[in-house]
Amino acid sequence: MRIVVKVGTSTLTHRETGKPNIARIAKLVSVLSDLHNMGHEVVLVSSGAIGVGTTKLGLRKKPGEVRGLQAAAAVGQVELMFLYDKLFSEYGIVVSQLLFTYDVLHQDDSRQHMLDTFNQLIEYGAIPVVNENDSVSIEELINGDNDRLSAMVATLINADILIMLTDTDGLYDSNPSENKDAKLIERVEEITPDIEAVAGSAGKKGTGGFVTKVGAAKLATDKGIPVVVMNGEKPTRIYKVIEGKSVGTYFCPKE
Repeated sequence: MRIVVKVGTSTLTHRETGKPNIARIAKLVSVLSDLHNMGHEVVLVSSGAIGVGTTKLGLRKKPGEVRGLQAAAAVGQVELMFLYDKLFSEYGIVVSQLLFTYDVLHQDDSRQHMLDTFNQLIEYGAIPVVNENDSVSIEELINGDNDRLSAMVATLINADILIMLTDTDGLYDSNPSENKDAKLIERVEEITPDIEAVAGSAGKKGTGGFVTKVGAAKLATDKGIPVVVMNGEKPTRIYKVIEGKSVGTYFCPKE
């Protein structure tokens, strides 16, 4: 399988301090490395640069201005890639960094060059680690926490599945933080206006809530790619997803 895994800031960092959650990142890396060793082709779309950069710079809170966010992202991206390189190398896995902006994906020549790079890296046995180039582009930085980017990457490389890790168990029929009787929607056959209406902002650390996740799921499923949105607290549950078991919310692809 060609698998795209998107991990959000809320999964990568400790809620209380904003610093990297080393244990969880290490577990995620071990799972992705194992999937790679099974013969699967893995691409990681990783948020977290702003959060990690904020703490690395010693700032008490995330900057409020765009230029501050861009600067924090520039610092945090270095730290994130250092962690990924160090942890993946323990399993003998080579990682690469791909930073790009949306205009690349909307230009035929640039899009093809990007696809060629993905395919060659995968052929070489490397795991691409993808993020928006936040220092020169601010679309996902402000609105999406890489949710839409992950869907666009999945469609670009014709992935078999997109798995989005977040800080909730999936999409609920109402806000679980406000309604104790909220029920998890385990399967979405079609993303209708009703489904879009129940998508609320669930994230704590990231900029993307369920509105952006459902939007990203729509992009991918419209291209025939199934999407799973699940809690990233236990990355080993990714195995269950690959085995076809019910985890989180499964968005059915259009045929």
